[in-house]
Amino acid sequence: MRILLATDAWEPQVNGVVRTLTRVIAELRAMGHEVEVISPDQFKTIPLPTYSEIRLAIGADEAVRERFKAFEPEAIHIATEGTLGLAARRVCLEWKLPFTTSYHTRFPEYVSARLPLPLAAGYAYMKWFHKPSGRLMVATPTMRDELEAHGFRNISPWSRGVDTDTFNPARREPDIFKDLKRPIFLNVGRVAVEKNIEAFACLDLPGTKVVVGDGPQREELSHKYPEVVFAGAKFGDELAAYFACADVFVFPSLTDTFGLVILEAMAAGTPVAAFSAPGPIDIIPNSNAGALAPGKAEGLKEACLACLDLDRAVVRTFAEKFSWRSCAEEFLKNLQPYPEPEKTRFWRRLRRLARLRRKEKPAA
Repeated sequence: MRILLATDAWEPQVNGVVRTLTRVIAELRAMGHEVEVISPDQFKTIPLPTYSEIRLAIGADEAVRERFKAFEPEAIHIATEGTLGLAARRVCLEWKLPFTTSYHTRFPEYVSARLPLPLAAGYAYMKWFHKPSGRLMVATPTMRDELEAHGFRNISPWSRGVDTDTFNPARREPDIFKDLKRPIFLNVGRVAVEKNIEAFACLDLPGTKVVVGDGPQREELSHKYPEVVFAGAKFGDELAAYFACADVFVFPSLTDTFGLVILEAMAAGTPVAAFSAPGPIDIIPNSNAGALAPGKAEGLKEACLACLDLDRAVVRTFAEKFSWRSCAEEFLKNLQPYPEPEKTRFWRRLRRLARLRRKEKPAA
């Protein structure tokens, strides 16, 4: 199939959405599919207010329309709800093209954490955006139930995978934490208010707390919690070593829909302590690979300490159940390609109309 994917989240952004999309696209291409990506790096952009690392494409509508015409996709997926997602959505609705969408971030909660806007306003926008979608893909059953309670429909599962070669217990040597007091409690991700990192930083834990990542809240938290090691952003083998050398991975976020770093930590053999939120509550129970905090406001320390007693080999075995190939296959199953032969007729008709318009255009 020729698959067109529109996303506002793309490299050089570093987050779970980008990692998911890039890995799934690589798997799709390896399976023989042709994938065209419409992403912010192809357009003029402006920084997202309150989060300059995220760039929003501006004035991209006509260019997006031309990309549709040139590629003639057989399936369309809109991954995000930003300016490029909106542009692709407009084309699909105008031309009556079937498309699918996905829900990667708890956007209403994200916005409410940063701006004085009610959750209801965020959910109203999200329902409006996803309503015409043939299928709304979500990562976990908990997220599905939550969205259905808010009135979303046409929801289909789309789980996640993990690179078990990169994230591996073998990365534990040499120990990058050799100069720090054990045990090491690690968090990896954007250092931003919606990630709830302060809930981890303020914990009274033995050993050392380490935060890997960058973001708008890093300077504030590093001054407020000088005992926490803020190591900055890490990538590739170095990041894998941080995961493998930690004793416990701590995931305090309440706004993620899955939390890809949970699987990356587990693949490295490191158990995960987290709140009972979408993502952790779907992965950790009965896994013997982590512990959930009894409540959203308390209990994270108890979960962290419980993880110290877990078998790292069992943690690794659990993570091996998740693969990017199965993730890509599930994505394919959810796509809504044009029925044959309508797709061929549509693009042929569009090309014919374009030729007629060029002929009718008066000479300069």
